[in-house]
Amino acid sequence: MDRKDFLKKGLLGTGMFVASASLGNTMKNEIDEIEPLEPIGYNHLPNPESKIKDNSVIHKADSRGKADHGWLLSQHTFSFANYHNPERMHFGVLRVLNDDKVEAGRGFGTHPHDNMEIISIPLEGDLEHKDNMGNTTVIKSGDIQVMSAGTGVMHSEFNKNSDKLVKFLQIWVYPNRRNVTPRYDQITLDKTKSHNAFQQILSPNADDEGVWIHQDAWFHLGRFENGLETSYQIKKSGNGVYVFILKGSAEIEGQKLEERDGFGVWDIKNLNMKSTAEHTEILLMEVPMAM
Repeated sequence: MDRKDFLKKGLLGTGMFVASASLGNTMKNEIDEIEPLEPIGYNHLPNPESKIKDNSVIHKADSRGKADHGWLLSQHTFSFANYHNPERMHFGVLRVLNDDKVEAGRGFGTHPHDNMEIISIPLEGDLEHKDNMGNTTVIKSGDIQVMSAGTGVMHSEFNKNSDKLVKFLQIWVYPNRRNVTPRYDQITLDKTKSHNAFQQILSPNADDEGVWIHQDAWFHLGRFENGLETSYQIKKSGNGVYVFILKGSAEIEGQKLEERDGFGVWDIKNLNMKSTAEHTEILLMEVPMAM
């Protein structure tokens, strides 16, 4: 299967199932292999506006792929479903970053995944999850959900609300082990820990703070007052960091970023940041740059 067919047929699975809460659809999952990733990746063109352009990439909010299905409005930082951009395939092992809005009472019918670490971060509303492992749960703002698809899992996601949107981030990370036993977990975060600081919400260690995945990756959330300066230290040598501005604005390593902009940096030890708006919210994802 060529790369374009891989995207359209395999990755279509999570993006194109529309149903009411009573209807589920199934589809054969054609994502069978994790292909070796290039050290930098297809989307890592030098950023000419950056002071560190040789090891950074910027994705402005309005440059993302868009899909409007009526019931679902999704914006794709990386190639996904019908959005194909060979210069935006992934950032290291970070494969998918979708910014989704789902209409009341609608959602993704039952569909398959395998050999992918899938993280959901709800921003507004209530998202109901059901899977063939026996889990039926609801996640909302302040929660984080993780699913290791491993040998294969079927699940559905629906807007639990009858009168408002659900907004959430859907994130895929390539695992460092294939065919693990599927697993599901979710936690509620203590938001006080992210005030003017980066709060760890994901790591490779089940005994560490946050949820865990089968990959040497660390995710952090921070909520910052205007003018607050801080830095982030890379956990593992060789990893890169992808920063996503949820709200407000910030200046990171000299690069000015606005709401929903993405900024990736690699070959660094520390990342310096300054909030430039009140109530700036930042998702920071440290990931390996190669398998």
